[in-house]
Amino acid sequence: MLSFDRLHLTDTELLDIYRKLLLPRMIEEKMLILLRQGRISKWFSGIGQEAISVGATMALQEDEWIMPLHRNLGVFTTRGMPLEKLFLQWQGKKDGYSKGRERSFHFGSAAHHICGMISHLGPQLALADGTALAAKLKQEQKVSLAFTGDGGTSEGDFHEALNVAAVWDLPVIFIIENNGYGLSTPVNEQYRCESLVDRAKGYGMEGVKIDGNNVLAVYDTIRGVRDYCIREQKPYLVECMTFRMRGHEEASGTKYVPTYLFEEWAAKDPVVNFEQYLEQAGVLTYDQVNTIREEFRLYIEGSLTKGLSVGALASVREEELADVYATRNTGLEDSLPVPETVGREPEIRYIDAIREGLHQSMERHENLVLMGQDIAEYGGAFKITEGFVSRFGKDRVRNTPLCESAILGTALGLSLGGFKSMMEMQFADFVTVGFNQIVNNLAKIHYRWGQNADVVVRMPTGAGVGAGPFHSQSNEAWFTHVPGLKVVYPSTPEDAKGLLIAAFNDPNPVMFFEHKVLYRSISGVVPAGYYETPIGQARRVRTGHDISIITYGSGVHWATAFADGRPDLSIDILDLRTLLPLDYDAIRDSVMRTGKVLVLHEDTLTGGIGGEISAWISEHCFEHLDAPIIRCASMDTPIPFAIELENQFLAKSMLADAIERLEKY
Repeated sequence: MLSFDRLHLTDTELLDIYRKLLLPRMIEEKMLILLRQGRISKWFSGIGQEAISVGATMALQEDEWIMPLHRNLGVFTTRGMPLEKLFLQWQGKKDGYSKGRERSFHFGSAAHHICGMISHLGPQLALADGTALAAKLKQEQKVSLAFTGDGGTSEGDFHEALNVAAVWDLPVIFIIENNGYGLSTPVNEQYRCESLVDRAKGYGMEGVKIDGNNVLAVYDTIRGVRDYCIREQKPYLVECMTFRMRGHEEASGTKYVPTYLFEEWAAKDPVVNFEQYLEQAGVLTYDQVNTIREEFRLYIEGSLTKGLSVGALASVREEELADVYATRNTGLEDSLPVPETVGREPEIRYIDAIREGLHQSMERHENLVLMGQDIAEYGGAFKITEGFVSRFGKDRVRNTPLCESAILGTALGLSLGGFKSMMEMQFADFVTVGFNQIVNNLAKIHYRWGQNADVVVRMPTGAGVGAGPFHSQSNEAWFTHVPGLKVVYPSTPEDAKGLLIAAFNDPNPVMFFEHKVLYRSISGVVPAGYYETPIGQARRVRTGHDISIITYGSGVHWATAFADGRPDLSIDILDLRTLLPLDYDAIRDSVMRTGKVLVLHEDTLTGGIGGEISAWISEHCFEHLDAPIIRCASMDTPIPFAIELENQFLAKSMLADAIERLEKY
């Protein structure tokens, strides 16, 4: 039997804890029956681990963010989420929290300050960094709390999130639910440290290991840790020892677990032990137990009856498409005109236009936070943010450790906390180590449960400077395949500034590509005021009637230079500017003007967006074509270092031949 310390709690308070502990157990028992009956499709059971969820949630204030996992039903019930709506969620009904788009606990509710997990286990930890940073910047006395399992501590996201929280002195509580197994893999095959809490020292934070089945120990520990995190403005690691009494999910079974472990941990059941303690302490009687259980049984059955009475989900295609992106609030900035350029002299460089757009956005949005490696005093790898620290301070212009995934997660957490944020990738190539956060967290969160991700990721991209395979890639096409993202790629200083301002005013995650060669080689007249270039609208560079070149980024300048050298050929040049969403109307108009189309981009040929554009034109504009669509792209190789090899690699070297092929038709 577990040993409890009542902690000067009143009988009423102890009974409240008991009720909150019992409810998720009884719900789970009902869910297992429904699963066997085929009325739900999947269930991840937290039976045996309820004390952690309930105790930790009760120790926090209701407006403090929690990032739960599979086995944290007690978080949701303790926060008072209506059981009827939870049943609808678990059945995949429209009136659940995710409109049938997610299952089990892969959802959140901003009203309850709960952010649901994704299946990759680690990324939610960094979101707690972001919500804690938001509270810190607002000078609120709040903590954030994130759960992970023993298996999740092997993820890189665990290391990154704890390191960022420690370096930035963030009030985050990280809870490890050590239940002995990561699915079927025992802990002795997962790590070699004696206890997972020992890792806290490596991050420069405090930690403690506790009995996760003792609800009073969990409650008291987390309450004290919360006070510490707020007082010291530092993170804390708590390892809760517990055991999973069911399979990872019910279909997995438990054959891999020795029988003696079930017997050992059954004696430590958190609900049974606490109930017996309260009875022995005279706080709870046998009749009261029966009364409470009957109350909960009726509550569960009533909620289930209401949930099951809802008919099958009717899929509406238009609604599905509309919910991929957050809608921008109507306001003054929805129609910002482009100011007159008269009197703006001299022309400014592409890089200066980006700097100006950043600076004006920081002035316009006091809740905008910039993050990136070396962007503070050093000014970033390309010196774009040089001087920003002295103007806006280190709270808003933040150097980051080398941990792209955690900073992207932090950016999403900032959005949960009501902030806008920008992360600068030092080079677009480095985005690979943050790919999961972008494509699975940032991009999908609005579709999943209506939460916007007000995040801009700046991506210095492209070849032409002899930087080799890891600093020169054009990887924009990776992201055009991801619904929920917006992908922007300006080619001129005016558009660079206007599109960047528009990106900050957009409530959706924007991948903002900036070509490194254009930074200091391209100049133009740029309006001095604060203005937007609309995302999703292409720009007609020049009008022609012989051949259309549809392009973006450096391709615009290649096409323009080529057209200048061929005055005998009337070339229509379309600068896409935005790659997701594409401006299909502008594409159609260009095709209709010439009937011959060349799609030009610096990205490699196979899998480049040119293939998508070509397919769309073939499907929708076939009757207007006088020749096959030609794609002109860079070679299907990694980008070489030597300038001679790089010049050969780039699509620019193949443009004349591609035009000649098109002319022959």
